[in-house]
Amino acid sequence: MMNVSSVGRSTFGLVLFWTLLVAPASGQTREEGPWWPHPIWGPDDQVGATNWITSEKILEALSLAKTGQVYELGHPYERGMPLFGARSYTLYIPGSPTYEPFGSNRLIGHDEFVCAEIGQVGTQFDGLGHIGTRLTMADGSDRDVFYNGVTVEEMRSGYGLTKLGIEHVKPIVTRGVLVDVAGYKGVGTLPESYEVTVEDVRGALARQGMSESDLRPGDAIFFRYGWTVHWEDAARYNENPPGIGLEVAHWIVDRQASMVGSDSWTTEVVPNPAPELDFPVHQVLIPENGIHNLENMVLDEVADAGVYEFLFIFTPLPLVGATGSPGRPLAIR
Repeated sequence: MMNVSSVGRSTFGLVLFWTLLVAPASGQTREEGPWWPHPIWGPDDQVGATNWITSEKILEALSLAKTGQVYELGHPYERGMPLFGARSYTLYIPGSPTYEPFGSNRLIGHDEFVCAEIGQVGTQFDGLGHIGTRLTMADGSDRDVFYNGVTVEEMRSGYGLTKLGIEHVKPIVTRGVLVDVAGYKGVGTLPESYEVTVEDVRGALARQGMSESDLRPGDAIFFRYGWTVHWEDAARYNENPPGIGLEVAHWIVDRQASMVGSDSWTTEVVPNPAPELDFPVHQVLIPENGIHNLENMVLDEVADAGVYEFLFIFTPLPLVGATGSPGRPLAIR
């Protein structure tokens, strides 16, 4: 399939996205729509932007590890952590020890029982089956459409999605780039509902001795808002975080990022400055461009250390049919 320039794709996508918001398009079919089939990876792709993580990209990222210093970029999973809406997380040890002694050596042990929306709590990785858009098709029907035009009818199952499950995501070993917006603004944390602009991003990169031209296809781009300071107060943490808006979302698409992430529960600004929109950045990144989003990260330590590029490792659990994944994201320099 013919390749197209990222700038051209992004500019077209921005115009089209706003068109869909104002007057939902009605001419698309399952075979061809506003963001499908994918212009590079084709109509059958279920991998998304982790396709950018090639063997060459991995070798480039490995060269960034010079000292072996490891930074934890995620929160522990525990009761009481901030959760979106009515999501839940519980862990039980069913008996202590869980089972009676085995063998003449009287071996004993513990097992745990975890009950949660396991891919969508704590430090969480959004898969391609997580977010979609309801569109009116050429035949007048309303269809719920996800990455690469996959419809709900094609993927629906009570036992996990039959398409776009998290098992299709490549192991993420790539170059991580931190954009310390809070540091650039000279604040501990950005104000609630502050929309991070492209000007902010460029300013943060310049402060770090970088520019947007230093970003390369397959990079993982992480935005620090300083919002982790509220983590111990779930109600405050969940209330109107700062974040990127549609302008930066399309800037990310232009950079051909493999994924993005942030130290808030949504990465994008809440509420959106356009009050009629709910989480539109998620739609631009995930269904329209296959770019994953890692939320509820911990970015203060790498920022304090002045580590703005690093080897980034995150391997989503291959939960067949899942919409997302927990995990332990690491930065290594």
